[in-house]
Amino acid sequence: MISRRRFGALVLICLVWLLALPAAAVAAVPLMPLSEVRVGAQGIARTVIAGTSIEEFGVEVLGIMKNKGAVGDLILVRTYGDVIDRAGGVAQGMSGSPVFIDGRLIGAIGYGWSLTDQRTAMVTPIQDMLKIFEYKSPPLPAAMPVDQAGDQPDDKSTAPPEKNKKQGKPPAGKGRQLLSTPLMAAGFGQNALAYLQTHLKPLQLSPVAVGDPPSDIAYGDLEPGSAVGVQLVRGDVSLGALGTVTYVDDNRILAFGHPFLKRGPADFLMTNAYIFTTIRGLESSFKVGATGEVIGTISQDRGAGVAGEMNRFPGIVPLRMNIRTADSSDREMAVQIVQDEEILPILATASLLNAIDKAVDRTGSGTARITFEVAARGMPGETYKRENMFYSPENIAESSLAEFYELIAFLASNPHNPVTIMDIRADVAVSPERRTARILSARPLQNTARPGDAIDIEVKLKPYRAEPITRTVSFTVPKEQTTGTLNLSVRGGGFFSLAALLKKVAAEGGDAPKPSRKPPKSFEEMIKDLSSRDRNNDIVVELPGAGEMLEDGGDKKPKLKLGESEKVAADLEPAKPEKPAKPKPAGSLLSPRKADQKKKGFLTTDYIIEGDTEVSLEILPVGNP
Repeated sequence: MISRRRFGALVLICLVWLLALPAAAVAAVPLMPLSEVRVGAQGIARTVIAGTSIEEFGVEVLGIMKNKGAVGDLILVRTYGDVIDRAGGVAQGMSGSPVFIDGRLIGAIGYGWSLTDQRTAMVTPIQDMLKIFEYKSPPLPAAMPVDQAGDQPDDKSTAPPEKNKKQGKPPAGKGRQLLSTPLMAAGFGQNALAYLQTHLKPLQLSPVAVGDPPSDIAYGDLEPGSAVGVQLVRGDVSLGALGTVTYVDDNRILAFGHPFLKRGPADFLMTNAYIFTTIRGLESSFKVGATGEVIGTISQDRGAGVAGEMNRFPGIVPLRMNIRTADSSDREMAVQIVQDEEILPILATASLLNAIDKAVDRTGSGTARITFEVAARGMPGETYKRENMFYSPENIAESSLAEFYELIAFLASNPHNPVTIMDIRADVAVSPERRTARILSARPLQNTARPGDAIDIEVKLKPYRAEPITRTVSFTVPKEQTTGTLNLSVRGGGFFSLAALLKKVAAEGGDAPKPSRKPPKSFEEMIKDLSSRDRNNDIVVELPGAGEMLEDGGDKKPKLKLGESEKVAADLEPAKPEKPAKPKPAGSLLSPRKADQKKKGFLTTDYIIEGDTEVSLEILPVGNP
């Protein structure tokens, strides 16, 4: 007879065992090794082609392709059934769809052929995918976790994922391609979407405009065949790829059956997902859907697929934007962006471009005043602030963001030390009027000076379609200046005067300037050089040629097109070595800006200054009456 104590213990053990059954059942999916897969064997695969419901389709093994995958062999299969008929074949976004034979998992659909029979696909063996779990997860992010992002949208999720593949470079083999679904871009306007399409193309990513998923979606628990999202931007806009879950082991998942960006250790947002529909295409069919709530982190991005961890959230970069226009109220937008040094500058710039476009609600000429502040761990001073004015006769939104992109790209990929961007704030005021002024003339208010003297120079400006105005700029004569005539260049802060440089070289009896490359400076010096750059709305007075330096045949301020991430760090070798560094107030590398009086003087105006001229004065010996 069982004692009451022993009976109670037995009941407790049974309860524990019963409660553990669901989790164990999920993790204990029976597997079939590649060695047991036979030609002609038939089975089923699972995926979502609409909504969140998992459906099944038929699969027949056609053969084993040796050494054709990213990490090993691939299983060639033919698909069939109502799901395949409705989807128009194996569609992009089905990558990761688990394939079962006799109830045992053999792997995930990961590859197909374009412009051919879209019912044929290739399966990545499950043993190759399971090896992804052997890699160590990256450390917890130093950046702000997605669930602690201050004013950013809340993430309260307990749901399953759905995934869409990202366009990666196809493996060797004519016609074969990754089953990569385009990036789903929700909330981006036409201009920002075109920007993303252009600048993400080198990464084989192709954004497609979609909407947000329905608000009343009930996502189920993750299981093989569920849709999962790999999100890069979230908040007032969303950008992410979709795919399919292959395998679930407690709080870990495997998906895709091929790489996303093949980052190795990764730190992307893992979300559930919703599929609007699957669209037939001439080249290949593809799913159209939207990423949903954040449910974890994509922590590994390898050749055989991606691995995710539930309830472990990646670091993100909050970007908060405030846009003011002349004919509407302020518009505030906020997004969170993944911490990836290669794509962060592109995604941040596209998000700000989108915010400006939506606030302005037009395309065309205009003037923009932009102030942005970046807080970053590992950067001298830990805060960088920059203000500048821009005018464009065509597209003011895009033309005004080159400096913003340049700074984020430099910080993210600088060659000196790791930098963790913690927060970005941007304040933009856009006006349809043209706020430019051309320099007509300049004259010193005194004709003679001595080394160390401060002199005032009156500059006459002609604003666009307005009466001329005058402004006065102070310049201090360098203490080491020799006696005789001193010529000074007067120019707009964004204006490069090659004529002044050539005149200086000729006066000194030298040859024409040759391209030069100065040795790299320290990280702190490079940040100071960025901070001390002239602004487009400055009137600058300086020694002739003081602000110019040719680098690889370019002028002092290489024009960096938005999204050109190539060689950003190298191109930012100080372009203006003569420019002074701005002083460091508490916790900042900028503001207020103060010129090195030995080399230049400047005055900030409300106009973008165009053109240049010269003034002369006589330098007298020190101490003479």
